[in-house]
Amino acid sequence: MSDNQSRVRFECCEPVLRVEDMQASLRFYVDALGFENASWGSDDFTHVSRDGAGIYLCRGGQGQGRAWVWIGVEDVERLHHEYKARGVAIRLPPTTYPWALEMQMEDPDGNVLRLGSEPKPALG
Repeated sequence: MSDNQSRVRFECCEPVLRVEDMQASLRFYVDALGFENASWGSDDFTHVSRDGAGIYLCRGGQGQGRAWVWIGVEDVERLHHEYKARGVAIRLPPTTYPWALEMQMEDPDGNVLRLGSEPKPALG
């Protein structure tokens, strides 16, 4: 590419997750996690979003399932408290890694959501 040409800007990246039971998935993503379902969604394909994060859900197609998705959040500890209060099963409570303070949960189809915010400084 020459210096005279501008690069095409990527606008977003939203995964497509395979689900088997759309209603069970919507109960998880909308009712438990606080995402909103797209007005155009169907029992076969929809989009759920919360603030700037979005995920497409496809029933019985587009992949093998059991994917892993990273979602950056403002404060994973506050979100952990919110989800625990709603009864969401947490696969991994907030844990400090070099890249983030991260927690994990699994949707009804075994897709793992990794939610993280800025890492906590090491004590010592």
